[in-house]
Order: sequence, then C-alpha cells, then structure tokens
Amino acid sequence: MEQERSVDRLSRLIVGTAIFTVIALLCWYFRSVLVYIIAAFVVSLIGQPVIRLLRRIRIKGKSAPDWLLAIFTLLVIIGLLALVVTRIVPIVSGIVRVAASGSQSLPDGSLSDRVNEWLIATFPALGPDFDAVALLLEELKGITSLSSVSGILGSLASAVAGAVVGTFATVFISFFFIKDGRLFRRIVSALVPDRQEVSVNRAILEIEGLLSRYFVGLIIEILGVMLVDFLLLWLIAGIGVRNALGIAFIAGILNVIPYVGPFLGEVIGVVLCVILKYSTGVGLAVDIGWFAVIVFGLMLAAQLVDNFVYQPLIYSTSIKAHPLEIFIVLLIAGNIGGALGLLVAIPSYTVLRVIASRFFYHWKPVRRLIPNREQDSSEDEEAEMGRS
Repeated sequence: MEQERSVDRLSRLIVGTAIFTVIALLCWYFRSVLVYIIAAFVVSLIGQPVIRLLRRIRIKGKSAPDWLLAIFTLLVIIGLLALVVTRIVPIVSGIVRVAASGSQSLPDGSLSDRVNEWLIATFPALGPDFDAVALLLEELKGITSLSSVSGILGSLASAVAGAVVGTFATVFISFFFIKDGRLFRRIVSALVPDRQEVSVNRAILEIEGLLSRYFVGLIIEILGVMLVDFLLLWLIAGIGVRNALGIAFIAGILNVIPYVGPFLGEVIGVVLCVILKYSTGVGLAVDIGWFAVIVFGLMLAAQLVDNFVYQPLIYSTSIKAHPLEIFIVLLIAGNIGGALGLLVAIPSYTVLRVIASRFFYHWKPVRRLIPNREQDSSEDEEAEMGRS
C-alpha cells in the first residue's frame, strides 16, 4: 500500500512537471502575445479608475454604455501620451541641443572643469580626457530624441511585429479589459482547476487592486515631482518656463527608477542649468558655483517632498511591505536586470507577494515575511467581487 502511494505521488509529480514544462514552452513561444496581454492589462489597470469615475456620471438616471466609456478612457490615455511625445519631448530635445552648443563656451576653470578634475583624480581609470558634461549631454541626446522614444514605446508594445502592430494589439486588447473588469480574471480562471478557482479569483482581484493603485500613484508621483521642480526652477532659479518644464520632465521621468533615478535627475538638472546660464544668460545673478548649489538644493527639496509625501502614500497603499524588504528586492532586481529590473521590481514583487500569501502561507518563511495576511473571508473583498 505504501509503495502504491509512493508511485502515485511520483506519477502526479511527473505529470505536473510535464504540464508546467509545456506551459512554460508555450509561453516562451508566444511571448510576443504575452507582451501584448500584459501591456494591455497594465493599461486597463490605469484606466479602471477613470471608467469607474465615468460610470458615476448619469444623465436622466442612466450612464453611458460600457463600450463608449471604454473608448473614452482609452482616448484619454492615448491623448496624454501623445501630448507628452509631441509637446514636452521636443522641449527637452531643444534644451539638450542648446546646452550641447553652449557647453563649448564654458570658460576655463569653470565648475565643470573642477568637477572633471576631481573625478579624474578620484577615478584615474576614467582617463585624462574624461568630460562628465559631454558624457551626460551625449546620453541625453540619445534618450530624448523622438526616434529613441518611439523605439522604446515600440519595444514595450512588441518585440516581434513592430511598434504599429504592437500598439494596435495593445489598444485593442485594452479596450475589452477596460470594458469588462472581470475579463482577465475569467481568462486565468479557465486555466486553473475548479477547486482553486475561487482562491485564484480572489488573488487576481487583490493583485488588480494593488497594481492599479500603484500605477496610478506612480503617474501622480511623476506629475507631482515635475510640478514641484518646475515651480522651484522657474520661480526661484529663474531659468524660464520652457527650460524649467524640460528639466522638470527629465527629473520626473528618471524619478521612476528607484534610488538611482532621483540622483541622476538632480545631477543632470544642475549640469543643464549651469550650461544654460552660461550660454543664454538665464538664471539668478549669482556666482556660477552658488547657482549650481541653489539649483541642486531646489531639486533636492522636490525630492524630499517626494520621499516624505508621495512615496509613503503610494507604497503604503500598494506594496504593503517593509522598506527594508523593498530595498533588498530592488538590489536583487538591479543586479539581475539593471535599470529595467528596477522598473519592474516592485510590480513583480507585489504579484509574487500576493501569490505567496494566498497559496503558500503554510511555509514558515512566508508566514514570517507576511505576518498580517488578510483572510479570504473578508467582507470588503466579497463585496468588491460582487460589484465586479
């Protein structure tokens, strides 16, 4: 009898491993389709708060049909993205071009020369001809060019069929995900055993709620950092509206990269402001050293607002994890995937954390890591599933 049970367990293990292998191979083979679905899922998470708000608008006691609200939500998202690409990116590119031409007019013994001398003395491997300003400007030219932005968007949408097909597929799938908030759950539920369907639905519902708050909060954080940087650089540093908007946009976008991004944004902002002051005469009428210190202080103040106001609100409502836990996850992700790993670390860890708390809570490490796990019988959760 014992031998039969051992054989039975072994056979189930073999069958389970074979099924998992087949699924993994299929996912790898159709990875471009998975990219479309995941991208559409993220877009739907961003769009869900918008469509929920639109559903509250009623005319003569009736709201607009879901298909119309979904189209309007997608138009809002696409319109905002098009506004950034067509309006703000050219401003940033113009600032970089002006700064690149103006960097040649920096006088001998300027702040940039002193910085280069310090870097060369501290890191001899950089070589005697190392120029930090030229390196930053060269990188910014590649990052802020319209062709580079289009390439990034296209690669996120599709690694196989191209940006046009990928964008169309993502928008098309996003429409149905936004129109029917339960569609993604139904697709996943169809692939799991019946006895696990309720648990899987609850896990997906929790993941959707956490990630939706995270991505929306991330957009608000970017806009918040941009606004504070823009106001401080415009009103106090006096570099002009367009220059302040472009540099604030760079700082806001780089702020998405945890830990490293904010510092890079501040350094790039200081370098651009110093060069713009020399080349165009904008900025406070103070010594260039003090001007650099003032700009750095202003951007540091914006970062402190982000650290003490924006980030606690976003991370406390989405990740629900200890700061040390997040820091270790980011270190691991950065070591594995670099900047891209840092970008996807928090959403990926949020998903894994929910899965672990729902299906592997009997493991001691999971219980220690997630001590305050919500019970499946939560009344709020049941109400939310009923509304969905």
